[in-house]
Amino acid sequence: MRLTPQDIVAAEKEMCSRSLSYFLKRGWPVIDPGQTYLHGWHMDAMAEHLEAAVDGKISRLLINIPPGTSKSSMVGVFFPAWLWGPKGMPHSRILSASHEQDLAIRDNRKSRLLIESDWYQSRWPVQMTSDQNEKRYFENDKRGFRQASAVKGMTGKRGDFVIWDDPLSPEKAYSDVERETANRVFSETLPLRLNNPDSSVIIIVMQRLHEGDVSGYILENDFGYEHLMLPMEYEPDRARTTSIGFKDPRTKEGELLMPDRFSRKTVERDKKVLGPFAHAGQYQQRPAPREGGLFKPHKMEVIQAPPVCVREVRGWDLAATADVSAARTAGVRIGRLPDGRTVIVDVVKGQLGPADVTALIKNTAAIDGRGVEGSLPQDPGQAGKAQVQSLLASLAGLVYRATPETGDKVTRATPLAAQIDAGNVLLVKGDWNRDFINELASFPSGKFADQVDAASRAFMALTLAPPRAKQGRQR
Repeated sequence: MRLTPQDIVAAEKEMCSRSLSYFLKRGWPVIDPGQTYLHGWHMDAMAEHLEAAVDGKISRLLINIPPGTSKSSMVGVFFPAWLWGPKGMPHSRILSASHEQDLAIRDNRKSRLLIESDWYQSRWPVQMTSDQNEKRYFENDKRGFRQASAVKGMTGKRGDFVIWDDPLSPEKAYSDVERETANRVFSETLPLRLNNPDSSVIIIVMQRLHEGDVSGYILENDFGYEHLMLPMEYEPDRARTTSIGFKDPRTKEGELLMPDRFSRKTVERDKKVLGPFAHAGQYQQRPAPREGGLFKPHKMEVIQAPPVCVREVRGWDLAATADVSAARTAGVRIGRLPDGRTVIVDVVKGQLGPADVTALIKNTAAIDGRGVEGSLPQDPGQAGKAQVQSLLASLAGLVYRATPETGDKVTRATPLAAQIDAGNVLLVKGDWNRDFINELASFPSGKFADQVDAASRAFMALTLAPPRAKQGRQR
């Protein structure tokens, strides 16, 4: 059987129309001729889910995968070019965004270079319009377009496919403001940028950076996203089958995602460089290490009943909103044993408004009794002083004092974490244990840190001399 060059091109076109993954293999030398393409099964997995989105089987897709696995090339470069050419959908309108405009423009430019290449044009002659052909925005003669922007600039245009690649940078993931902004954009901006709310597609691809990042927000609230999650090292207990029947093909604990590119030696080296939290989030797609990060809660001995303590303090972390997604007010009671060890006795918490916060503190202090000291945080400024003076006035007859917070959350938590790691902290069994332990394990990448803050404050107060102030008055 003799194949002509035309036959070979026709076969290639047919294979590309059937498979986005095959199209990427064939087109890779066009955009990156200096780098040898290494294929992995994870590329097929991403391609199959993107194809399902085009076929109407998936309208919301969340992909969590480590950096360096060609996720941006697949989703931001080849997928749009595949739609216009091999898939025969040049009318498609595609919006793409990232946490920085330069990153979105980078992929936009590569996609345009691919489309305008001789290889692509000889197979799929998609023509650009001369008046709309630039690196940030380009349009073809079928009125399909591709626009790139920073996510905050996604205004005006509407798309059939909205692609959000890396909503947050690793450097900004620990900022409450940055995470809240990203989650607000997800809720309030992305849905309004669709041509057709019923059939248009939103695709989010990222590595996990924090429990409260966009992925965490989506998963916690069950917003109907298909979730493709591929960690660098296989964890059988986290493997799930997606709606199109895909399941991670690995079978052994710790089996690598792409050993040809990320060898065991490389992965172990990078673990040390990244540290436990960055490795857990960016490589394993979990906000915190399995074994815990700063805190090692499994090293706490659980006891059945509160022991006799030589001194006890309840530390507080205050919030003043009943919003279920906001920070909570928490009070953690900690005691010092005669042998010098520490015991976590009790935790109370809740998402409460200002009046209920005051009531919770007063009622808890009354139950604790005069033998338990109290430590309240004082925010800087006149408003903070007024708030704490009002609280202290309501606690007349009890030994409570207020002090400003010093240092960041991690610095304040480190002394208690060190004692837990050394095996010097006990935990009284209670229905609050699970949530408390989970927060310790995920700190500082977890959604909440109020119990940690309160426990850190109580532990620090235990290291100080007992207050000799008049009851209910601040010193």
